[in-house]
Amino acid sequence: MTQQTHSEQSMRPEHAKHREQSMGSMKSCIEACTNCYQVCLQTAMNHCLQTGGKHVEPEHFRLMMSCAEICQTSANFQLSGSSFSNRLCAVCAEVCEACAVDCKRIGGMDECVEACERCAESCRQMASASAQH
Repeated sequence: MTQQTHSEQSMRPEHAKHREQSMGSMKSCIEACTNCYQVCLQTAMNHCLQTGGKHVEPEHFRLMMSCAEICQTSANFQLSGSSFSNRLCAVCAEVCEACAVDCKRIGGMDECVEACERCAESCRQMASASAQH
């Protein structure tokens, strides 16, 4: 019986399938993060600033800007292959979830709520998948 090298083992069908699924999940997560970044930034800078009132309360506005930043950073970490991306995804999911809740509370920001919820779910999946390996 011959001993297989690591590269031969990684070519096994189950390894290739897992890697393909991981790459697909990461691509989806990067897309969700990038979309959430864009939507939060545009909503904060256009809708919230123009609407005023509770839309520009410091806590809400800071949360929206923090959400945009963490989403962009999370996408960047994943794109660069950083070993910290799984932990950043976990934090990103928390921030996105909080932003979605706050945007729902204030109202009139359905697109932002949806983008934040999609990103939170995708980041949670990436963080939990990475934690299992």
